[in-house]
Amino acid sequence: QVQLVESGGGLVQAGGSLRLSCAASGVIFNIDVMGWYRQAPGKQRELVAVSTSSGITNYADSVKGRFTISRDNAKNTIYLQMNSLKPEDTAVYYCYVRQTQLYWGQGTQVTVSS
Repeated sequence: QVQLVESGGGLVQAGGSLRLSCAASGVIFNIDVMGWYRQAPGKQRELVAVSTSSGITNYADSVKGRFTISRDNAKNTIYLQMNSLKPEDTAVYYCYVRQTQLYWGQGTQVTVSS
């Protein structure tokens, strides 16, 4: 009932920035949690950032101070602004939303070169 389409990934040099977008469509009536995971080859999935409907945000220690999650409710879109990127940020990034159940985006590749 909910579809998520991600965009904004790409290849950047260390120290650069990217902004990921995740647009939700379908039957949307009450999304209470939205966030981003990432998964690098050979590593377990890591929760990067989360935002609740009450405005609470949380970040993994590895990205705190560099990444910012935000929401545009009018566009049913969430964003992940990534600054001061490091090679260790290289991963596939997945957005998700919770609306009675979890929905996932298709993933977008972020590659940071040194």
